[in-house]
Amino acid sequence: MDTSRKLPASAGAEWVLGGWALLRRAPLPLGSLGALWGLFGALLLVAAMALPALAAVLQLLLALAGPVLFGGLVWAVREVAQGRPALPGHLLQGAREGRVPQLLATVLPQVVAGLVLGMLLLVLVGGEQLQRLVEVRDELDAMARSGAQPSPEEVQALVGGLPAGRILLWLLLGVLAAAGVAMTVFLAVPRIMFDHRGGLAAMGDSLRAAWRNLPAVLVFFLLAGLSLAGVYFAVALVSVPVQLLLGPWPAAWLAQLLFTGVVMPVLAGAVFTAWSQVFGRGAGVAAPPQPSGSIEV
Repeated sequence: MDTSRKLPASAGAEWVLGGWALLRRAPLPLGSLGALWGLFGALLLVAAMALPALAAVLQLLLALAGPVLFGGLVWAVREVAQGRPALPGHLLQGAREGRVPQLLATVLPQVVAGLVLGMLLLVLVGGEQLQRLVEVRDELDAMARSGAQPSPEEVQALVGGLPAGRILLWLLLGVLAAAGVAMTVFLAVPRIMFDHRGGLAAMGDSLRAAWRNLPAVLVFFLLAGLSLAGVYFAVALVSVPVQLLLGPWPAAWLAQLLFTGVVMPVLAGAVFTAWSQVFGRGAGVAAPPQPSGSIEV
């Protein structure tokens, strides 16, 4: 196991800038890979709407494909960093390298967090109050669709009987769980793809490295969130005239492809840059494979 470096908080900004710099080096190849990811996700969602009986299966397929595609995108980013071209086939590099089981293991923290939060919601709020919360949400949605503006008294009457304190506690626990999941998978994919770590070991490495560099990680997530918001705003501006000329569906497809075509390569480049700095890989030279007599997960 490699020892992670402790970096200053400013390193978080360097990771985001590194992601943008790598995209600028190969905007069309990397952007097309991100757009392919977006196209794949959009097609699966359309198929799920057209085939409701298979919706759960298709959504599960989309969730499982995410880590594999991201592993391929991180590989393509490293190719660009080392002066080689990014190719569409790189999206499936995880399968070629035999790393699919390890990449799929990175879904486990999200599954565990979802199950734990679901149980906590039942414990803290209770089934009866949870049903009441759903009814309140439906009533507020109905008011919004009808264009009615509820008065403060009406809102108070709707939510007055709900356990607000326990709901806020659950939301806080949800935020903490999301932060823990993000730190667990943050550097796991490059550790799996380049350092040949097992899935569980890679997530442990990521969590320890992220905790050791918590100020840099917080700066990274803040700046990455601002970058995503900026990209979303720019894409929305571009899609407005398309919607006026061609309608909502072409505009929605264009927005999806543009957004993923920018955001996914930038995130992959930022994660690659963070892995390079935290684990001392320089220009992204991988550690030699670790011998193993069994399949790691």
